[in-house]
Amino acid sequence: MRRLFPVTYETAAQGATGTPATPDAPGARGADVTDREWGLLELAEVYAYPDARADGVRTPWLRANMVSTLDGAAQHEGKSQGISSAADMRIFGVLRALADVVVVGAETVRQEGYRPARARTEFAASREASGQGPAPAIAVVTAGLDLDFSLPLFTSPLVPTLVVTGAAAAPDRVAAAERSGAEVVFAGEGAGVDPVRAVRALADRGLTRLLTEGGPRLLGQLVAAGVLDELCLTMSPTLTAGGAQRIAGGPSTEVPKRFELASLLEEAGFLFTRYRRS
Repeated sequence: MRRLFPVTYETAAQGATGTPATPDAPGARGADVTDREWGLLELAEVYAYPDARADGVRTPWLRANMVSTLDGAAQHEGKSQGISSAADMRIFGVLRALADVVVVGAETVRQEGYRPARARTEFAASREASGQGPAPAIAVVTAGLDLDFSLPLFTSPLVPTLVVTGAAAAPDRVAAAERSGAEVVFAGEGAGVDPVRAVRALADRGLTRLLTEGGPRLLGQLVAAGVLDELCLTMSPTLTAGGAQRIAGGPSTEVPKRFELASLLEEAGFLFTRYRRS
């Protein structure tokens, strides 16, 4: 893996001469243009959430992690696995290990066969120091609660799974979710979920480091509501054609949302981009 951005003086010099910067050289953090395997904690440093405020309070920060082919497909045959890579899955694991909660749409839960997030030994100390549980909670966003509540995601997670829905959700489905051990969070007046209220409701529970893994419909709703702070997008060097969804669906925004590049890594032709709200 190589770091291509941000570019420092040492990065530029190495690119010109082919000579690696020494580890102790000033600015060497940005000089990783030599292809090598990165450790999980190195990746965690690149993808760290913004620091808490001076008073220790954390402002909610919602990032998305998605993968796309060169021709814009977010999936192949209904799943993202076919366009991913080993490095992409390492970053996927790191992003989960840094998060308080993983927000995901019900359709993605069904298609991808979601299971509870697992505890990672490498991150146990840092999560404890940050006041986090052993693993992030999974928050499933759903209007109809059309979910199999007998699955391990609901019955045996390390931390209770959250089901985020609207106040008008069917009472029998709400009861089924609660019987499974899930915690139901209401974030909307009707059956649907209001993204702004969902983020606020999760933050009120102390879950301020938020990560969404889509799918496209949910990500489109978050973009349209203006609550997405960061996009971690893996560009897969593949072409699929066909009618696969883009990473974000739903109605378009009135004005395009502008984000700026925060970091760029590369491995085996895969580009791992990170964009933040400008």
